[in-house]
Amino acid sequence: MEPPLSPLIVAQLNHLLAYSPLSVKVDQIWAGSRNARVSDRFTLSIPFCLDYVKCDVIYDALHPSVAPDVVFSSEDDDFDPLGDIASEGEARVSKSSLYDWNSKDPSRLMALVHELRDLYMHYQRRRVGELDDARLKFEMNTMLPREGIEVCLVSLPDRLEEVKFAVPLLDMDLNKLVPACTWRHQQKIYLQVIFPVSRSYSSAPAAPRVKLVSTSEVKTLFSIEDVKLPPWLDGMCMAEYLPAIEDNLKLQVVEAIASIGARRRFIEALAPLFGRPLEADPVLCRRATVLCASGAFTFLAHFSIPIQFPKQQPTLVMQSSQHFNSQGTPISSPPINDYPWSPRWDPPQMAERVFEFLADECLNFKKFCIDAIPQ
Repeated sequence: MEPPLSPLIVAQLNHLLAYSPLSVKVDQIWAGSRNARVSDRFTLSIPFCLDYVKCDVIYDALHPSVAPDVVFSSEDDDFDPLGDIASEGEARVSKSSLYDWNSKDPSRLMALVHELRDLYMHYQRRRVGELDDARLKFEMNTMLPREGIEVCLVSLPDRLEEVKFAVPLLDMDLNKLVPACTWRHQQKIYLQVIFPVSRSYSSAPAAPRVKLVSTSEVKTLFSIEDVKLPPWLDGMCMAEYLPAIEDNLKLQVVEAIASIGARRRFIEALAPLFGRPLEADPVLCRRATVLCASGAFTFLAHFSIPIQFPKQQPTLVMQSSQHFNSQGTPISSPPINDYPWSPRWDPPQMAERVFEFLADECLNFKKFCIDAIPQ
């Protein structure tokens, strides 16, 4: 087990992880010498172009007040951020976060990481801009003025070079559209477009690969995988391809937000019949649990409410509060989806039909629990 980081370094790393708008990850922490009492270096994964850029941040445990060195992976040997800063002259150096480094300021590491990411973004744009590919030059000139777009050159040993674009879609704040959401980072939906680098002898440029990508929390709002992308026609460019996608996405986001309200009304309709839910998801309204009783037999009913509600009905699981298996776990029913349901019913009718179903089904479930108890 590696020793802990020194307090000065911990303060800077914790500030980065807590306050950066980027979802930066720490891959590993280690010490520079074998018998060191404290660690003084770590590997960061910094999000860029729908992937991560890795770099080692190397402090000196004997002099933790000195600014760290930053070493990028061998794949980015040509990236020289300090050289880029120096080449822009004294004015650029004085604006760098490395200038007049203050180890007691916990925000300094975060400022350095953001600065390096910006420099890396310009480095990748320069690499792509130097390619001898007319189509990519056109896409770069027409798309890069769009706010938030990122691009990088991907070189793999077993395939031709590719250029990857990450295009943020929808000029709308998804965090603010979801009432009371607790998402810490800004949620986004991107179109990933990967172009093969054309060779001069190529007869016609191949169509790019396109895919929608979102941050993980967006997938709890609606199913990004179910969005069908239109075909990429011959001679098409990204500026022509994007409008139809954004119009379709905007409609689906609006429907997804409306579905939250429908799920909330369904959960609220459970209360007059079952009593106040024991648990409920207050933001996206995807889950609820109510307590049920039939004579002396008590059980929980867990509702898992799908994103496509009310087109798709909730999945029910019944869980006994009185019967346990050999591991001491409460006995539960298999997922249930075959109870009466219509998306055209209003929420009180939906809840009433579920209540009637459980009133009949609880006897079968009680027998199922008794039979499942190990003898």
